[in-house]
Amino acid sequence: MKKTNAMRILESENIDFEIIEYSTKDGISGTDVAEKLGENKDRVFKTLVTESKEGENFVFVVPVSSELDLKKAAKASNSKKIEMIPQKKLLPLTGYVHGGCSPVGMKKEFKTYIDSSAEDFNFFYISGGKVGMQIKLNPKELISLIDGEFADIKKE
Repeated sequence: MKKTNAMRILESENIDFEIIEYSTKDGISGTDVAEKLGENKDRVFKTLVTESKEGENFVFVVPVSSELDLKKAAKASNSKKIEMIPQKKLLPLTGYVHGGCSPVGMKKEFKTYIDSSAEDFNFFYISGGKVGMQIKLNPKELISLIDGEFADIKKE
C-alpha cells in the first residue's frame, strides 16, 4: 500500500491509527463506505472544503449521514457566509481528489471544524487521503494534531 500524506503525518506524530481499504469499483457514497466498514454511519465522517465570502478557506468534517449546515459553519468560523468550493478547485487547493479528501495532510493548513457529535467517540473514521481508504483514529487526537475545534455544524 502506498502511503498518503495523511498516513505519513499521523506516523510522524506517533498518533495511533488504523488503515481500512475497501473496493470502489462501482462508485461509492459515504453511507456505502460505512456499510462496507460494518460501522454506524454516524462514526464515518466526510471532509468538506469551503470558502467564505471574504475568500478564506475552511474545512468541515461531518458524519456521512449528515449535511453541513452552511449557516452553522459560517457562525463557527466567524464568517458572514460560507459556500462549498467548486469541485474543480479541490485538487489544486488541497492536493486531494473528491472522495479522498482528508483533513490531515492538505497542501496548506486550513482552520478545521469537526462536528461535535464526534467529541465523545473513542474512535471515528476519516478519509485516508485517497478513494478507497479510511483512517480509524481518536477524534480528540485528530483535533490536537490539526489544531481544530469541535463545533455544532451539521444540519439537524
